[in-house]
Amino acid sequence: MSPAEEETRITVKVNPNSPKNEVTGFAEGVLRVKIAAPPLRDKANKELVAFLSERLGLPKDNVSILKGHTSRNKLVAIRGLSQAQVMERLFPQSRF
Repeated sequence: MSPAEEETRITVKVNPNSPKNEVTGFAEGVLRVKIAAPPLRDKANKELVAFLSERLGLPKDNVSILKGHTSRNKLVAIRGLSQAQVMERLFPQSRF
């Protein structure tokens, strides 16, 4: 599998209606993210995809929600990066 075809799946817990978009941590296999958009008419989901793609330096098409469209707990697929690369880009100061 080439790097462009690589897919990483991450469980994400989203806190909508936050003051700003930010990654707040990673614990027990769950990425925690605050999103400013409300959970209405898919706004928070769209903003989550846009925010993660920007933070990871990927096109929006490379980030998708697989499960949890109506829940705070989501399974997100990220194409083009390994899990280690995802963590390095989200937490550049940390070591995983």
